Amino acid sequence: MSRERTFAVYMLASRPHGTIYIGLSSDLRGRIYQHKSGHFAGFTKRYNVSRLVYVEYGDTFEGAVRREKALKEWPRAWKINLIERDNPRWDDLALALFPNDKPTEKM
Repeated sequence: MSRERTFAVYMLASRPHGTIYIGLSSDLRGRIYQHKSGHFAGFTKRYNVSRLVYVEYGDTFEGAVRREKALKEWPRAWKINLIERDNPRWDDLALALFPNDKPTEKM
């Protein structure tokens, strides 16, 4: 099966059990770089939310949008449980996914 595009629904955190941000991107590497370098002058920059703590992939934009919206409606405890299921130490997954990227100390 050939994939033209993969969509990522991701969660960023300021620190373990800190502020959580949920986003969607067809270019996860580029989007994480933008968050870590402070490119966006919004929520993630204001609250220093740049640690990639959760990611899941989908094949369709529509499915990814539905998943992003559903996660945003979840209670905070459910989001924390989802993160800790696969990432109990709240490690920055970007370090393993993109080991050669070094936009800032945050990466």
